[in-house]
Amino acid sequence: MSIIEGLIGPVAKLIDKIIPDPEARDRAKLELLKLEGSQEMEAIRTQLTAIVAEAQSNDPWTSRARPSFLYVMYALLLWAIPMGLIAAVQPGMAEAIAKGMNAYLSGIPESLYMLFGTGYLGYTAARQWEKAKGSGK
Repeated sequence: MSIIEGLIGPVAKLIDKIIPDPEARDRAKLELLKLEGSQEMEAIRTQLTAIVAEAQSNDPWTSRARPSFLYVMYALLLWAIPMGLIAAVQPGMAEAIAKGMNAYLSGIPESLYMLFGTGYLGYTAARQWEKAKGSGK
């Protein structure tokens, strides 16, 4: 079964859940089937194949990149605990730290955030596909 064939079934089930009108639901499924043989679907197939290959890579830099980002995000979220303690003891310092972090994060180009989001979503899709296929850990 190809990646696309593996996606059409779950997407069709998702359409069933989110579109209550049977007529609209049938139109959406018809569009999905029309898309299957189109150039757009071929482009999606190419992208997903690359994502799956990257997710299955034995290269430690490639295979650890996305999980490492999750650890960074967890650290940022957990940083709220010491920031709360700093705010209780020295509110001015906590405010200055927060302003500095906001200024730094605002300076990162939006395209970099978009690149990360695309990569992360691709990784998530590849992992779901692996699990549905039965080859995921």
